[in-house]
Amino acid sequence: MITIHVKRFDSEKDNESHIETYEIEKSSGMKVLDALEEINNKYDADISFRSSCKAGQCGSCSVKVNGNGALACRAEIEDEMLIEPLDFPVIKDLIVDRSEADEKVRNLQLHLQTDPVTARENLNPADIKDTKKVRSCIECYSCLSSCPVVKNFKEDFLGPYYMRYISKFDFDPREESERIIEALDSGLYECTSCGKCGEVCPKNINSFGDAIEKLRAVAYQKDLGPLDAHKKFKDIITETKRSVSKPEKPFIENANKERADKINDPDRQKPKVALFTGCMVDYRVQKVGYDLLKVLDALDIDIDIPEGQVCCGSPLLRTGQRDVVQELADINKEVFKDYDTVLTICAGCGATLKNDHPNFGNKLNVQDISEFLIDKLDGEKMKEINAKVTWHDPCHLCRGQGIVEEPRKILNMIPGVDFEEMEEPAVCCGAGGGIKSAKPEKALKLASERAKLIEKTGAEIVTTICPFCQTNITDGLKEEGLDDIEVINLIELLARAYE
Repeated sequence: MITIHVKRFDSEKDNESHIETYEIEKSSGMKVLDALEEINNKYDADISFRSSCKAGQCGSCSVKVNGNGALACRAEIEDEMLIEPLDFPVIKDLIVDRSEADEKVRNLQLHLQTDPVTARENLNPADIKDTKKVRSCIECYSCLSSCPVVKNFKEDFLGPYYMRYISKFDFDPREESERIIEALDSGLYECTSCGKCGEVCPKNINSFGDAIEKLRAVAYQKDLGPLDAHKKFKDIITETKRSVSKPEKPFIENANKERADKINDPDRQKPKVALFTGCMVDYRVQKVGYDLLKVLDALDIDIDIPEGQVCCGSPLLRTGQRDVVQELADINKEVFKDYDTVLTICAGCGATLKNDHPNFGNKLNVQDISEFLIDKLDGEKMKEINAKVTWHDPCHLCRGQGIVEEPRKILNMIPGVDFEEMEEPAVCCGAGGGIKSAKPEKALKLASERAKLIEKTGAEIVTTICPFCQTNITDGLKEEGLDDIEVINLIELLARAYE
């Protein structure tokens, strides 16, 4: 038997929604839609929901499953699952009124504006590659009910569905109007690049990567973007090849000086593993780098930290400023060409090196530090860390790199750690996509929402593998008066265990 929770509401007779709980037998391959039908049959519950094709093609059966948009006909049913309606006005139970979304489409006049005489002349297969994928949307609206920015700032950001819709026409070579203006007016620079839209999309459309990021590049090319705060990224990266200002003692330079005897030992075999620090660890959060060296020394693992490495280009790519990235990729390709493995300790850097740099001719074997360490740690050699700890999934780690289990396994290896999972461990903290720099008040709001979930765990420490998440969550905890909760990199926690 499994337990299923369903959020119910009848607009004609209920004042507010409520949760009803049911127990059913789970059959092999049972989907959410099957479970709803079984509940109705067993309990005569009369739960109202939409469905049509039952093949994941029509989008009519979309609901929220454990807080995320999903197709009821595709999502596997699980014990203690919560099924809710999408974030639209509820008619009854899981049936919602989608007319608001339809009206927005009508108001945006999202139809092809072209000259039928010349349209065919302007169309060839090479030109439609960018529009082909975004056309596969089945209008289930799962992305709208899963987007953290829409949830908190609906008035400023129409959401991933509309951005995808706009891009469908803007990327079409037959389109003659300036769709980029509509994108700007609809909140083009409000997206945090969290990728939640792609995670829930039944057609695997990543509205940020497939639409928003490309629209930002169009805005940049036409001198209509980015925001002033984003332009500063390009200025400093163009000048220094780093995205933040240089300290008196950068980590790479100083760490290599401290390790000079080891590095210059004639008996030392040159490691095949190198560390890509990223701008933040090299210049801002150097403790993470030094703590990593402590952990590696404890494990008797030798690595190189090559000098000359530069920014991965993520701040530029995420804001549409692509023209400098090729130079950065070429420099890093040369710096790391002799290494078998390149380690990252920043989720954003790792995702960029893995997913974006191959497009610029730089294909390295990149591993997040959690991937690298997972089979090299020995809990018996660590001292106890007596603390309750929770984990925040950086968007560019869990969705950008598909890394979910490794950090959790590491936390459970550390003696004395009482690991408590958050209710929603993979919700964006608000630091990405240029939001932290250009719209700090919104980044703080999203971080505050994150802080509330952290508080509910009772954790003394929240850990992650992203300097930007670390900074923004710290700000969110402070905003909520939770300064006593410590925010640290997973590497810092491991270093304490190896002291």
